[in-house]
Amino acid sequence: MGMSSIEFCAGAGGQAIGLERAGFEHRALVEIERDFCGTLRLNRPEWNVIEADMNQFDGAAYAGVDLFAGGLPCPPFSVAGKQLGDKDERNLFPAALRLIDQMKPKAVMIENVRGFLDAVFEDYREELRTKLFKMGYMTGWRLLNASDFGVPQLRPRVVIVALRKDLWDRFDWPQVAQQNPPTVGETLKDLMASRGWRGAKAWAAGADEIAPTIVGGSKKHGGPDLGPTRAKRAWASLGVDGMGIADLPPGPDDPIRHTPRLTVPMVARIQGFPDDWTISGRKTAAYRQIGNAFPPPVACAVAQQIKKALSAKRLVRVAA
Repeated sequence: MGMSSIEFCAGAGGQAIGLERAGFEHRALVEIERDFCGTLRLNRPEWNVIEADMNQFDGAAYAGVDLFAGGLPCPPFSVAGKQLGDKDERNLFPAALRLIDQMKPKAVMIENVRGFLDAVFEDYREELRTKLFKMGYMTGWRLLNASDFGVPQLRPRVVIVALRKDLWDRFDWPQVAQQNPPTVGETLKDLMASRGWRGAKAWAAGADEIAPTIVGGSKKHGGPDLGPTRAKRAWASLGVDGMGIADLPPGPDDPIRHTPRLTVPMVARIQGFPDDWTISGRKTAAYRQIGNAFPPPVACAVAQQIKKALSAKRLVRVAA
């Protein structure tokens, strides 16, 4: 029997792909931005994609869903912002708590930035844990690096997991991969060579580390480039021009020692998206969708552990 999920702030589908791979069936994916909804519908026409504000969403029709998932906006907790937390109008944890209480899922999975674990938010984290406990859940969180799950970039992200109290002792966090992730060169060599660039082989040999964390920027700030000065320096050490995103890979007329820019498909592959996942919208909007995504392999690893916990409980019930 399949397990059901509802996801909020679904974005370009990174978490949704991971949940799908783990065996969850999406009852709905809720996203407020039109371009993001376009990407989800383009790739999975059968998904129930709802363009809506999470703050106004009524979850009554989804009561009893197995998993409530979401990649809630990171600016309230990001060190790149003002870290206003609950004072930030973009903070959607109150909306999430309202919907969890309304739908009463068996499990909850929320992704956010590592700034959520900063000392300044200690009281906020404990308040969140207490509120979920009163609703009947045990809650934990962990900082997971995407590189530990085969993704060729570090990308530390906090994953918050809550399960019904009777299910909590059956949950274990996923184990990291036994092998190191591929380097940027190994990951992108074929794409860099796809238009006949003669320098692709030498470039790939020099791009011999994993990528720095992809930075997607916000709707108000940040265009299609690879992040702040420190990130651009890290990309430069890998032979990548981080000042922008290219429309196409380098071609046969580009110098062998050319320093290329990444394309949106290259960034998507570094984020762990499948190559056949198409991004809707213009370059800036497309890059922002990918840059802010939860890497599918990480989402899948956590979701598989949640599914095991829920399945174990179901087996006990059948045996009884």
